[in-house]
Amino acid sequence: MAVSLSTNAVKVYSPVTGQYYGECKGHSATINHISFSGPSTPHVLHSCSSDGTIRAWDTRTFQQVSSFHSGSSQEIFSFSFGGSANNLLAAGCNTQILFWDWRNDKQVACLEDSHVEDVTQVHFIPDHQSKLLSASVDGLICVFDTDGDINDDDHLESVLNVGTSVGKVGFFGETYQKLWCLTHIETLSIWDWKDGSETNFKDARSLASDCWTLDDVDYFVDCHYAREAEQLWVIGGTNTGTLGYFPVSYRGTRAIGSPEAVLGGGHTGIVRSVLPMSSMPGRSSQGQSNGIFGWTGGEDGRLCCWSSDNSPEINRSWISSTLVLRSPRTRHTIRHHPY
Repeated sequence: MAVSLSTNAVKVYSPVTGQYYGECKGHSATINHISFSGPSTPHVLHSCSSDGTIRAWDTRTFQQVSSFHSGSSQEIFSFSFGGSANNLLAAGCNTQILFWDWRNDKQVACLEDSHVEDVTQVHFIPDHQSKLLSASVDGLICVFDTDGDINDDDHLESVLNVGTSVGKVGFFGETYQKLWCLTHIETLSIWDWKDGSETNFKDARSLASDCWTLDDVDYFVDCHYAREAEQLWVIGGTNTGTLGYFPVSYRGTRAIGSPEAVLGGGHTGIVRSVLPMSSMPGRSSQGQSNGIFGWTGGEDGRLCCWSSDNSPEINRSWISSTLVLRSPRTRHTIRHHPY
């Protein structure tokens, strides 16, 4: 489990025990995205930064093993590996999308006409590895075909107009045809990226706030999808650090329901990231590890571990409402202070 810090470093922990392993240092500006590699190289971690680099780290030695440079003072906000031959590395930059062949570190393409502001997200689409989806502050989501010589004129397949700055997107559904989208003004929309159909929750924050008796939902952190249950949740939080998992209904009647999990008492400020244990390789959406539901990280410098609540009244074993304690002899609710 990797955690990016405001010091421009990445710290690595065990997701099972919380043990601190080490730190990766090298970036000189804000780290915008981190991701572990695939199952063939599970020890390799990649990170991108506003310093214009994507760096690869060996988490066994915490040393940098390779890097890619955008050049021309381009910040990098997001990256993704894919392509038909699984040889492409795409990066979302200031209005541009850059492509490298990661096998030889050669830049092979640059898309510069499709977006006019920062490209906040790039994702090769699961089960459609030649397709790349990008999203931007300009409010557009673009889908590209990356086969052949990549260019704006011939490879842009479709454009979805969100209408406001896009912060985060993710794929879900049986064939990953559905797309959830969170914006910088805290709206939620659900799209079919193939046919362009949309369900819009412009009032997502007020809908979620009305579903619990706690403080109003101030922001959304992420979305989580359970494939077996075919259920999507939007994860909303308060400025005092409480999170709720709100179920989203997007077929037929549009609705956001009462939270099916509330994570409270761990953070004292805004929560920036959520890592469900079910999202880790080798774990099903109902899977657990030592009774751990997942981890959260926030602006308060806290990395919190949450336990599972197997209450018979709730038929979802991953739901959590209490923090895992450090040991039976302590009362500390916070697992680590990584900042």
